[in-house]
Amino acid sequence: MTTQLPLQAVLFDMDGTLVDTEGLWWEAVERVAGRPLTEADRPEVLGRPVEHTAAWLASAHTGGGPDATGGPSADGLAAALHREFADRVRAGVVPRPGALALLAALARDGVPTALVTASPRAVADTVLRALEALGAPEFAVAVTADDTVRTKPEPEPYLAACRALGVDPARCVAVEDTPTGVASAEAAGCAVLAVPSVVPIGAAPGRTVLDGLTEVTPERLRALAGRRLTVMSWNLWLGGTMVDDHRVKQLAAIRASGADVVGLQETGGAAAGELAAALGWHHHRAGENLGLLSRHPVVARLGDPDVGFYGAAGVRLLVDGEREVDVWTAHLRPAPYGPYGAAFEGLPADGLVAHEGARLAEVRDVLRRIAEAAGGERPVVLVGDFNAPSHLDRSDAAWPVTRAAEEAGLRDSYREARPDPVRDPGHTWSPVHPVHPEEGGRRGRPEPQDRIDYVLHNGRGLRVLASRTLVTGTPAPWPDVAANAWPSDHAAVVTTFAF
Repeated sequence: MTTQLPLQAVLFDMDGTLVDTEGLWWEAVERVAGRPLTEADRPEVLGRPVEHTAAWLASAHTGGGPDATGGPSADGLAAALHREFADRVRAGVVPRPGALALLAALARDGVPTALVTASPRAVADTVLRALEALGAPEFAVAVTADDTVRTKPEPEPYLAACRALGVDPARCVAVEDTPTGVASAEAAGCAVLAVPSVVPIGAAPGRTVLDGLTEVTPERLRALAGRRLTVMSWNLWLGGTMVDDHRVKQLAAIRASGADVVGLQETGGAAAGELAAALGWHHHRAGENLGLLSRHPVVARLGDPDVGFYGAAGVRLLVDGEREVDVWTAHLRPAPYGPYGAAFEGLPADGLVAHEGARLAEVRDVLRRIAEAAGGERPVVLVGDFNAPSHLDRSDAAWPVTRAAEEAGLRDSYREARPDPVRDPGHTWSPVHPVHPEEGGRRGRPEPQDRIDYVLHNGRGLRVLASRTLVTGTPAPWPDVAANAWPSDHAAVVTTFAF
């Protein structure tokens, strides 16, 4: 029998999902545009923040040229859109069929709910008052376009709602009606129930598509949350000792990540055991440098328990009482460091590849051990600080370490979730080193920022739902790091799998 994970919260989009406002918004845009809208206009109108549609209308009025003048400004059009839409909302909001009954049922079951909308606060408040007048229970949290720097399709709105609720995105279901909203929720790591209002939405791993909300119950939403595994890779930076109260801050970061399993590097020896004891989790300590934490039971320890400072160690986990997964953590040696060869020495491609020789030998040994332990069909996750860039990110050399992992059948979860390295560079080195920290001729030069920490997997029953880097707070740069909320010189990588 499969054990379902607890459903921690349900996160609802507003326009077109809970209330039938898509038509009202369409009318408002038509009024401001001064013309009937067509099917071709939908991508610029539905599921978009007001500012996007206003900029699109302004571009249409001016011809879009950088020096165009004479047309209405985007700010003026946004204000007009707000007014027109709010007037229509106040005139009467119609809930989508089944919406009020579902909200009431979730309230009876004690499941927290949040509103996550790309509409501004003023519009959301108007809709919320209308819903409450119709008998809808109060939302615990409401996140609007005014509350995050970036709105849908970026993950920030859903991540902000989960932080406010104190819940793990991987234990939540988001209910959405547009591809833009679905993209936002999935990027945050939520399971998604899509109820398309206008634009079709296809099914996908971690996503369920229904015609509406009338047959949706809390029990069905619990089933949609499904079976997840969230894995974090984190270099603790000499055990965290460079930062004050580092254990407390490490625990806060792990809890904020929503991770079920954490692969650690640079543990300082004691970190894995102390963190596991504080979390009430299982753990494996390997040598002076490596460790793994897991909320799931460890049924086997893999690799050499006396591994040196560099190398790899693993555990076999029993997830939800029925599925075994091997998770390994690795730390490859840092010197000579390829990005320094490129940035500081101007090495050609063959010189950069030559720098990777020792790490390539190390990763091949790790991959051999993983394959021998897994025995062919077992799901495998390998995390770690490879101290090497990815061939999926950079074209200045045929970076061989990550290529060797790919050739061994391992996939890069971050690049699966975020395939564009320009848009999502995913830098993990380094949130505290904007300039080179060492003495000598390089001191003070811009530090190469790169993605050198990974969560890889073999795809055997594992599907990537979301992947992100994690840094809490705004770390002060070296050497003034003692008070940082983030107790590391690396960003962590957090990937949520469905399986």
